[in-house]
Amino acid sequence: MGNTINNYILLTAKSWHDDLFEYLQTRPNETWTRIKTKEAFCAENLKAINPTKIFIPHWSYIITKEVFESYCCIVFHMTDLPFGRGGSPLQNLIVRGLAETKISAIQVNEGIDTGDVYLKKTLSLQGTATEIFERASPIIQSMIEKIIDEKIEPMQQTGDPVIFKRRKPEESSLNALKELNQVYDYIRMLDCQGYPNAFVETENFKFDFSNAQFNNEQNCINANVRIFKK
Repeated sequence: MGNTINNYILLTAKSWHDDLFEYLQTRPNETWTRIKTKEAFCAENLKAINPTKIFIPHWSYIITKEVFESYCCIVFHMTDLPFGRGGSPLQNLIVRGLAETKISAIQVNEGIDTGDVYLKKTLSLQGTATEIFERASPIIQSMIEKIIDEKIEPMQQTGDPVIFKRRKPEESSLNALKELNQVYDYIRMLDCQGYPNAFVETENFKFDFSNAQFNNEQNCINANVRIFKK
C-alpha cells in the first residue's frame, strides 16, 4: 500500500514566510497549499483542500467558529502564553523592555489566544520588527515539523493571564518619550511593512523614522526620516 498523503494549509500573506512555504512543499507525503487572502480563506476552498491541519504564522483576521470547529487550526503567537494574550504582541513586549520571548503554538478556539498549547520556542527580540519576524520564520518551521512528525497533542495553558491591548497608530508618536533607549525601541519595533512608523509631529509637518542605529560613542540615534506636509 502507498503512503497516505496529508493535506496542510499555510495561512499567511507575509513575504518573510515565502521561504517557509517553499521548504514545507519539499516534505514527503504531504501536500501544502498557501492561502494569502481573506477571500481565499473560505468554506468552499477549505472543503476542496480538506486540510489535516491549518498552520497560521501570521494572520490579521478572525478565524470563524465554523472554521476552527471543522479543521484543526494552529496559530503561532509571539508571547509565552498565557502572558501576552491579545494584540500587538511584538510591540507590547518591547515597550515592556523584554529582550526575548517565546513563540507559542496554540490551537484556535473561541477565546483570544486562550487555546491549548502544542509547544513553545524561544525568540530574541533584538533588531527591527522585520528582522524579528524573519528570525521567527525558521523557528516556526521547526515547530510545524515537530507538531506533525511527533504527533504532539496540545495541553491547557497554565498560569495567570496577562492581556495585551492592540496598539493604535497614534501610540507610535515619539513626542512624549523622555529616554533615548525608548526612542530607539519605538523606531525599531515599528520598522516593518504594514506597521505605522514611529513619528514626531509639529504644527505643519510629520516626521517618521526607520532604520534606527544606536550610536553608543556619541549617545545618539542615527535613523532614516521622511518628512510629510500636514
